[in-house]
Amino acid sequence: MLICVFKRLALVICFGLCSVSLQAATVQDSKGPFTLDYEPKRIVVLEFSFADALAAVGVAPIGIADDKDKSRVLPAVREVIGDWQSVGTRSQPSLEVIASLKPDLIIADISRHEAVYDDLQKIAPTLILPSRRETYEDNLKAATIIAKVVGKSSEMTERLAQHKQFMSDMAAKLPTNATVQFGVARADALFLHTSDSYAGGVIQALGMQTPDSGRDDSAYRQTSLEQLLAVNPEYFVVGNYAHPSIVEQWQSEPLWNLLQAVNQHHVFQVDPNVWSRCRGIMAAEHMASDLVRIFAKP
Repeated sequence: MLICVFKRLALVICFGLCSVSLQAATVQDSKGPFTLDYEPKRIVVLEFSFADALAAVGVAPIGIADDKDKSRVLPAVREVIGDWQSVGTRSQPSLEVIASLKPDLIIADISRHEAVYDDLQKIAPTLILPSRRETYEDNLKAATIIAKVVGKSSEMTERLAQHKQFMSDMAAKLPTNATVQFGVARADALFLHTSDSYAGGVIQALGMQTPDSGRDDSAYRQTSLEQLLAVNPEYFVVGNYAHPSIVEQWQSEPLWNLLQAVNQHHVFQVDPNVWSRCRGIMAAEHMASDLVRIFAKP
């Protein structure tokens, strides 16, 4: 009789543990309620920020839309997740390659992938969140949602606490309220990242300011040299996608020397891939470290 009681107790305990491990995770994504009743093991992500979120809690996706260039994935992320299968570009990921990986979860970007959402859903449950035009705060919220879906909520809570402390430590090394403008420069165009952009949010989270974008509340604003002079930031941080970029071409023009950032030798170059494409917890920490390095220069 006693043996039977122990067997029943063991079954009850086992059932309870199994129930916990299979407890459904329900979150709100960009399409509404999303529920997953298992811990995914074969995850495909279609934006760099989603790979960052997974790496932050030690989870490795098997596939990434890496623009067919693995070097575009943040080095800190690559160190955690190891190798993966490219599924094409972020703008047009290959559905055939994604399907061939037999994923049990796809994480997609509402800005880029809403048009193929139904097709992705036919391959695997698809969590769709903002990435391309998200703010810094939106990114942290998305990371929390991803962590819950993959069964890593407690790990993400701890990681975000570490992130908050890191950003606070970096902010203590930076001047308060300094005006910092980041932009990406191509051969024929400069795009300023406004206070509504991801980079702008990181700058503000570190206790500094991004210049007022005026009536234009978009995250990215194409800007002429005359318009840049009107903004006239104390510090101008630029990521050049091409050489010579339009900013490098402007350096031979008289208006360029009227910029206060130029006169004070406050024009600095950073990696545009990290500052514009990557986004995420690790990306923000990389950006913060870049700013500390910049402001440490005499």
